[in-house]
Amino acid sequence: MLENLTDKLQSVVRKISGQSRFTEENISDAMREVRIALIEADVAIPVVKFFIDQVKEKAIGTEVLKTVSPGDAIVKIVQDELTNLMGPENVPLNLEKKPPSVILMAGLQGSGKTTTSAKLAKLLKEQKKKVMLVSADVYRPAAIDQLKTLAASIDVECYDSTEKDKPIKIAEKSIDYAKKHFFDVVIFDTAGRTAIDEKMMKEIQALHKVLKPAETLFVVDSMQGQDAINTASAFNDALELTGIVLTKIDGDSRGGAALSAKHIIGKPIKFVGVNEKINGIEPFYPDRLAARILGMGDIVGLVEEAQKNVDQKEAQKLAEKVKSGKNFDLEDFKNQIVQMKKMGGVGALMDKMPSQLMGQAQQKINPEDGDKSLMQIEAIINSMTPLERKEPDLIKAKRKQRIASGSGTRVQDINRLLTQYEQMRKMMKMFSKGGLSKMMRGLAGKFPGMR
Repeated sequence: MLENLTDKLQSVVRKISGQSRFTEENISDAMREVRIALIEADVAIPVVKFFIDQVKEKAIGTEVLKTVSPGDAIVKIVQDELTNLMGPENVPLNLEKKPPSVILMAGLQGSGKTTTSAKLAKLLKEQKKKVMLVSADVYRPAAIDQLKTLAASIDVECYDSTEKDKPIKIAEKSIDYAKKHFFDVVIFDTAGRTAIDEKMMKEIQALHKVLKPAETLFVVDSMQGQDAINTASAFNDALELTGIVLTKIDGDSRGGAALSAKHIIGKPIKFVGVNEKINGIEPFYPDRLAARILGMGDIVGLVEEAQKNVDQKEAQKLAEKVKSGKNFDLEDFKNQIVQMKKMGGVGALMDKMPSQLMGQAQQKINPEDGDKSLMQIEAIINSMTPLERKEPDLIKAKRKQRIASGSGTRVQDINRLLTQYEQMRKMMKMFSKGGLSKMMRGLAGKFPGMR
């Protein structure tokens, strides 16, 4: 997401970095390019005007210190204003009401509302909340079954509604059930349509009146741009939304929804869908997204992702093995692949790494190819015997053919994996002997997915 906007903004920063000081002329030139970049990113025109005016006002009134370049100064100003535009900072859900607290999910069909409901349920379950999912989408075929399947996958109860039920009756009975069974939170998934219509609005207003939700969240498909914001405004007029959830933020969207939503609707972005996996939802941090837009990455988010998804015992075991200089075998190699997949794969890691740190690797690594390579490596190692994983030197021609056949790959793929493993093993040995600088140099070009 937002790659084009990131490239344009970085280009503006490079141009201003060559200036010795700020002037009205060079600021105006820079803001002209920023305006074009924002419009191309499908940011709402009123938002573009507001943002440009704010940045221009701050830049012209800024005394650039001798120790700070104009480029660094403009980055700081743009980052602060992007953060303000998308803020406020991490607004939590309001679940202080007497249980059960109801979260009403609204949005158009195809916005990812049902999947987001399940993701949110998983997140709240991890916070020790007793959660129940409810579907009142009696119009879309299999919508109720979809939510029931998702609920089962995260071990959360889903109210037993059917397509024959009336949405209002589902609301009344599910809340009564939730009270009797002491649920903390009820997440209520409503029907979506392909466009706003009077019938849809009347139904969701009636549901809102019955449910009296603590939170009314509008789910926005980030790929819809300004159209999504116009739709959210219509829902807000009808329902008084309390927050926004941006989905598909990892997709090929231009980013207009993310940059326009809070300013136009006046409601905070509370969560973002970062990938399609059931744990692919995060609280929204405007400062982190602003940093990513400017190519600075999100190291804090990366660390949090590692703490949440990486098996700490396995990581400690590997660290001790490396420190002692013991053999780094193919089972260890596979475990690192598994840990990377848990963190969202190659694309998710690259997205949060600063562009300056990644350098040319971002152009060389295709995230999709990288993720396919991770899956292929795992399949190959899974096709090996425990002895082969422990002693890769045993893997000769006949064994390679058997492994290739078992993993649906070619012998060339087995050879490539063994070469990558050998390079990694040598780096681990260097690390155990204190050769960290050598190891870091050796890492260049050795990521899965690079050819």
